[in-house]
Amino acid sequence: MPLRTTDDQDRSIELRDAIDRTGYYPDVVADSVSAAVSGERVVSFYVHHEPTFDRDEVRRHLSVVVLTPSRLVIVHTDEHAGDDLLPEPYTSTSSEAIRLSAVTSVVVTRMVANPTKGPSSPAEAVMTLGWGGISRVDLEPAGCDDPQCEADHGYTGVLASDDFSLRVSAAADGQDSVARLLSFAEQLSARTHAS
Repeated sequence: MPLRTTDDQDRSIELRDAIDRTGYYPDVVADSVSAAVSGERVVSFYVHHEPTFDRDEVRRHLSVVVLTPSRLVIVHTDEHAGDDLLPEPYTSTSSEAIRLSAVTSVVVTRMVANPTKGPSSPAEAVMTLGWGGISRVDLEPAGCDDPQCEADHGYTGVLASDDFSLRVSAAADGQDSVARLLSFAEQLSARTHAS
């Protein structure tokens, strides 16, 4: 069941516990999240640990999404094997803080297996957020209906805002994880509606 919170509840301790449970450099991640949240109250959060396979190595990626009373904070931490500049293994963390009033869309996609059997818990969920930070342009040559036409009709395309997307599945992440993502998306959507 999704976790409901009230506006006066600070979930910072629960957030730290969730980061600790991943086992993925928890002090490094928590320090970065704390700096990005900047002392604001944590209203809601979602922590997603995603291992990736790079040939014979497993690399880890952690996304922490935090909702405060005024901002959406997104922190990504990646693991690196070392390179010419830093020969020892290291992590890189980037964070972005977005005013809630700047969030233009909260898109939630739910995948339900066997829908003919009636309502059931989603097997997968995707949350896509847009705030205009990243726009993607997909262009292709424009044409007309005349197959003999050789005129230059310019280009046609789509401008899409796709700043952040997160997908979880019950099979890979657990049913609880899907429910938590949906709960976070619902709370964020309600906050952006009120902004």
